[in-house]
Amino acid sequence: MRCPSCNSLDTQVKDSRPTEDSAVIRRRRVCVACNFRFTTFERVQLRELTVIKRNGRRVPFDRDKLVRSLQISLRKRPVDPERVEKMVSAIVRELESGGEAEISSEAIGEIVMEHLRQLDDVAYVRFASVYRNFREAKDFETVLGELSADDQARLATLPK
Repeated sequence: MRCPSCNSLDTQVKDSRPTEDSAVIRRRRVCVACNFRFTTFERVQLRELTVIKRNGRRVPFDRDKLVRSLQISLRKRPVDPERVEKMVSAIVRELESGGEAEISSEAIGEIVMEHLRQLDDVAYVRFASVYRNFREAKDFETVLGELSADDQARLATLPK
């Protein structure tokens, strides 16, 4: 592992421990050359995913890009970062276990929206407004109507 401070390749692992229900290994490292300490995370990757963009371009799947887009949707929302990380891991697992090496950006967007809907309604609407390219207020009304209908249906199934 390259040291982020001096770029030396001579680093040592000082401590390793599992995180996220043992899905990720957290490693504390120290650079032998400059004594800089840093943390790395190691996670299982089932397959290399390629994203097919709307314009037909193919790019490698970037987990960090997914995290950044979710953070924008969740900005100033009372959602625990650990829940967000678990959601990201669940989305990535779902994509990797889907059986396809190439996946459309639309399919990724739908999966993300499904998970966001369960996590936070406001973040869901924010993400949907960008993903579905809302152009006017009635686009928001439509999505809010869907959320209300789902809430009504959920309340109807609860025991009285």
